[in-house]
Amino acid sequence: MRLALSFVFCLALSFVYGQQYPYRQTISTLCSPAYAGRGYVEDGSALAAQFIAAEFHKIGLQPFKNKFEQSFTLPVQTFPGACLFAVGSDTLKPGIDYLVHPGSAGISLPTNYQLVYCNVRTLYRSVNAFKPCPKDRMLVVQTSGFGGDTNKVLQTRLQELQQFAATIELTSSKLTWSVSQQAKPYPAFQVLSTAFANKPQSALMHLTTLFEPKFTSSNVIGYLPAAQKAKKKPYLVVTAHYDHLGKMGKDTYFPGANDNASGVGMLLYMAQQLSLKRDPNYNYVFIAFGAEEAGLVGSHYFVEHPLFDLKQIRFLLNTDIMGSGEEGITVVNATLFKSEFDRLIELNTEGSNVTQIKSRGPAANSDHYFFTEKGVPAFFVYTMGPNKHYHDIHDKAEELSYAAFEPLANLLLGFMRSF
Repeated sequence: MRLALSFVFCLALSFVYGQQYPYRQTISTLCSPAYAGRGYVEDGSALAAQFIAAEFHKIGLQPFKNKFEQSFTLPVQTFPGACLFAVGSDTLKPGIDYLVHPGSAGISLPTNYQLVYCNVRTLYRSVNAFKPCPKDRMLVVQTSGFGGDTNKVLQTRLQELQQFAATIELTSSKLTWSVSQQAKPYPAFQVLSTAFANKPQSALMHLTTLFEPKFTSSNVIGYLPAAQKAKKKPYLVVTAHYDHLGKMGKDTYFPGANDNASGVGMLLYMAQQLSLKRDPNYNYVFIAFGAEEAGLVGSHYFVEHPLFDLKQIRFLLNTDIMGSGEEGITVVNATLFKSEFDRLIELNTEGSNVTQIKSRGPAANSDHYFFTEKGVPAFFVYTMGPNKHYHDIHDKAEELSYAAFEPLANLLLGFMRSF
C-alpha cells in the first residue's frame, strides 16, 4: 500500500513539474542573436512581441478585441550598419572599448578625424573657446577623475559641445548604453580612458545611422477572465517590458537578459500558473510592454489608451530584473501602499521565499510609474544580487543565476492570490 501511495505521489509530482513554465528556455530565446537585442533594427522588437503573443496563446490567455498586440509609434535613432572606430593600428571594440552616443549622428564614409583635447579649466568656464570647430576635428573631453559637482558641469558643457562639434567623452565609468528618441547634429562617442592611454592624435571612424520618426512598436496584452462570470469584475495586472536596446552596428547587440527577458520569463511563469486554476473574483491581465527603454513609451501609451477601465484595477505588479535574488528584492512604491507591503512581508516570513525585502518609495524607473500617476495601486519588484550587468553587452542569459526565481515567483503568486 505504501509503495502504491509513493508511486501515486511521484506521478503527482511529475504532473506538477510538467505544468511548470520553461522560463529559462524562454529567456535564452529572447536573448539570442535572432532577436537582435529586441530593439529597433532587424525587426528585433517585432519578433519578440510575436513570440510573446504566441506564448500567451499557448498558455490559454485571451486577447482583447481579437488581437494580443496594441500598436503605437515613437521616434528613435538606430545604428543598423557600419560601426568602426580605429586608433592607429588598433580597432576599438564596440561595447567593450567604446559606445556610440544613442543619439549620435552618422559618419557616411570612413573619415579620419584630428583629435583636439579640450583643456578642462577652459571648458569648465565656457564652450566658446572651441567655436567654431572644423568638420575634420573631433573634440575630446576627459570627464573621469573629477568630483561630483565638477563632473556635472563637464557633462553640461559636453552637451553644449555636441551641438556644434563631433565629440568623444573619455570615461573610467562602466559603459552603459541607452536609446534616444532624438538624433544629434554631430557624431558623439563615449570611450574608456584606457583605450586612449597613449593620447592618439587622430582616429578613423565610420558610423551608419537611421532616424526612424515613426517606428512601430507594440504592447502585448492577454487576460484570464474570472471563473465566476459577472459584470465589471475587478482586475489584477502583471506587467513586464520585453524590449531592450537592440544593436550598435551590424555585429554588436545587447542581449538584455536581466533587463528584461527575466521579467518576461516571470510574467509568463505567473500567467501559466494562474491559468491552471482561474480566480473566481478577479480577471487577470498580463501586459508585456514595448519601448520601455526609450522612456516608458509603451506603458504611457497604454494608460492613455486603456483596453479596460483603469479604475477597475485592484493591484498591478510590475516585474523587471528578475534574474538574480541572492540579496533579496526591492519593492518600489512600498511606502505608498503600506498594507500591501506588510502583506508581502508576512507572506515571505511564512514561506521563507527570499532573503530580504527592501522598501523603496515612488520612482519613475519602470512601467508601473504612469499607472501610479493615474491612481492605480502598484508595486515594481526587482531582484538584488552580484550580477551588475546592466545595459551592456554582457547581460546574457548564461550570466543569470536564477538564485531566487522560483521562490520569488511563489511569493508573488501568493501575493496576487491574496486579494
